Amino acid sequence: EVADLLRGKNNPCYTPNVDSGDYVVIVNAEKIKLTGNKIDKKLYYWHSNFIGGLKQRTAKEQLVKNPQKVIMEAVKGMLPKNALGKKQLKKLKLVVGSEHTYQAQKPEVYKIKEG
Repeated sequence: EVADLLRGKNNPCYTPNVDSGDYVVIVNAEKIKLTGNKIDKKLYYWHSNFIGGLKQRTAKEQLVKNPQKVIMEAVKGMLPKNALGKKQLKKLKLVVGSEHTYQAQKPEVYKIKEG
């Protein structure tokens, strides 16, 4: 649902080639739950640009090190793989904990449907 809000698919004036989405602030990013064995079996890869520098980390280790990256990578995979998708991903704000600095923008609470 986060990707749909970022893309603007909930708006009546949705157009696929126009960024009409909303800004989304996700609080308590560290409290994410993964179903099944993904917490132990899902791997995150990156390369250090040195020979043999392919690194990996499990989702459990990633949640301890940087919980925002787990959500960011998941949402990034749901957005278009072009310049518009990059622009829409910049509208996603992730916060560890419940306190954030976006109160001046008067954010509205949006409840995600369970299941």
